[in-house]
Amino acid sequence: MTPYRTEYDLLGPRDVPANALHGIHTERAIENFPLTRRPVRPPLIHAYGAVKLACVRANQELGRWDAPKAAAIAAACAEMIEGRLDEHIVVDALQGGAGTSTNMNINEVLANRALQLLHRPLGDYRTVSPLDDLNLHQSTNDTFPTALKVAAIGELRLLEHEVVGLMEAFQRKEKQFAHIVKVGRTQLQDAVLTTLGREMSAYAEAFARDRWRIYKCEERLRVVNLGGTAIGTGLSAPRQYIFRAVEHLREITGLGLARAENLIEATQNTDAFVEVSGILKAHASNLLKVATDLRLLSSGPEAGLGELRLPPRQAGSSIMPSKVNPVIPEAVSQAAIVVMANDQAITQACSMGNLELNAFLPLIADALLGSLSLMVNACSAFRRLCVDGLEADEQRCRGHVESTTASATALVERLGYEAASELAEATGKDGKTIRQITLERGLLTAEEYDELLSAEAVTRLGSPPGPEKS
Repeated sequence: MTPYRTEYDLLGPRDVPANALHGIHTERAIENFPLTRRPVRPPLIHAYGAVKLACVRANQELGRWDAPKAAAIAAACAEMIEGRLDEHIVVDALQGGAGTSTNMNINEVLANRALQLLHRPLGDYRTVSPLDDLNLHQSTNDTFPTALKVAAIGELRLLEHEVVGLMEAFQRKEKQFAHIVKVGRTQLQDAVLTTLGREMSAYAEAFARDRWRIYKCEERLRVVNLGGTAIGTGLSAPRQYIFRAVEHLREITGLGLARAENLIEATQNTDAFVEVSGILKAHASNLLKVATDLRLLSSGPEAGLGELRLPPRQAGSSIMPSKVNPVIPEAVSQAAIVVMANDQAITQACSMGNLELNAFLPLIADALLGSLSLMVNACSAFRRLCVDGLEADEQRCRGHVESTTASATALVERLGYEAASELAEATGKDGKTIRQITLERGLLTAEEYDELLSAEAVTRLGSPPGPEKS
């Protein structure tokens, strides 16, 4: 039988497992919010540890505790930053109360861990209190959004690193495939000739743009409302504490954080999270587009386009022998779709803040950090398990070029539109390629034809200058 200790709150007594680092507020939250059945995201927990440590240091400078007590509380916060207390943060990711349950779970765990370090019994809140000590001069309403911003910045930096890796992987493929002429397609129909390298370069450029957006949007999260307490007025917090708390948080995290000039506005409004989510949605749209293209280009392989070969990752069917599916692009596509859906949830939740506070910060935090984690993992998997191992089927690309009427477009500059159209029509009558018909009719030499369809020619910016007229 599990032993218990009894704790009290404004609703009365409640039994708490005797060895639990959490307390009565967490127990009530577990009962009240059986929604996702998973706890808050680890980056938020670690960031919350940093926020609490900053507050501890600011309060200690004001002489609030004796040295042993302050050291124990600070050590507990450091353990939370390092992820050593994750298992004790057990409230549901979605909860009422604007994140109060998360804040109280954090406070209770830190208080009880400090009690352990002081060799005091768990629940001895007269020695270290979750409210009077760990929440001193604080509110959920300033610590939760501050912790979310710190967590999001850390995840954005991880994402930027992975996007750079994905961009560089496509740049390597651009060089590797630069010589391979292929059919370019518009509206899924044969259009004009290009190279596989140029196709890869377009993907690399899209991700370079994503990388720049992600780098810049960190600025939107650097302004925090720590010190504003309940609604941004700094109620119950000494002026010196308000000034010092953000300074300590900046030192602890190494981030360029700044206290909002208008703490009331910064407590009310959450539009910065909408902006960051929009950047993630833009990146997701690029990921989805590129993943879809790779699925199309590798389709078949015999009865499809088959111009690319994706690394085989697993057997594709329980009934069709030797079938291998493009599972990595498929998985990446699903991650992108979830991020787009999360963006809608974040936008709606941020819009639903009322008066001095947004009550839906738990949803905003869960969706935003979830999107960041998904994009980090998707970009990493896409690069490692798919893009790095991409191979071109040069023979297939060459066969498409030789058999398609798109080759006629490359001849328009030399032969004119009407002549090129006639060549294209002739290929459908006797089964000969445009190259064969062109050479048979003496319209071009083999060398001239091959030069017009070379990788250099089909990727040249505009037409080369003709001979000067005297």
